[in-house]
Amino acid sequence: MSGRRVDAKVVLLGQEGVGKSSLVERCVHRRFRAGPYQNTIGAAFVAKVLTVGEQTVTLGIWDTAGSERYEAMSRIYYRGARAAVVCYDLTNSSSFQRAKFWVNELQNCEEGCRIYLCGTKSDLLEEDRRKRDVDFHDVQDYADEVKAELFETSSKTGQNVDELFQKVAEDYVHFTAFQEMTEEKGVDLGQKSSSYLYSCCHH
Repeated sequence: MSGRRVDAKVVLLGQEGVGKSSLVERCVHRRFRAGPYQNTIGAAFVAKVLTVGEQTVTLGIWDTAGSERYEAMSRIYYRGARAAVVCYDLTNSSSFQRAKFWVNELQNCEEGCRIYLCGTKSDLLEEDRRKRDVDFHDVQDYADEVKAELFETSSKTGQNVDELFQKVAEDYVHFTAFQEMTEEKGVDLGQKSSSYLYSCCHH
């Protein structure tokens, strides 16, 4: 991590081969490497600096291994994450089922973590619409259910990649400001309305 200050920890989760490393490569280095990637072992770390209004936000991005044998290790990396980008391959329905597993894990273990569902390889659908194996409306319904943001991306063309990470940074800034504002006000637990506000803002 080279001692660099990180504002928000972001973890990438998803089945092996869905394109998490390609997503990071496009986001940080603005490039796409064709051909097979070497599988991530454990996790790889990169930092991405973004601007939100007049603020600078450094996202510390952990690209975790997708193989199920590293599942327990992935739990170590998402601990304390402020945001999770849960990836699935738009041409592979089983990868979406795996994404649901990670969403469930996050909801049970990391209540304060904001979730972003990321469908990858949208460029393959432009080549042939019949390759789509995950219905957009099904995912949107699921995203609404779990209170997640939804993006369909292509690391090859760059479609929605910048928008995804910019949204993560913006949500971090706005949520942190809202949380601080709520804490500064103080809470009278004797009043039902105030205690309700408190529980909403912290869960």
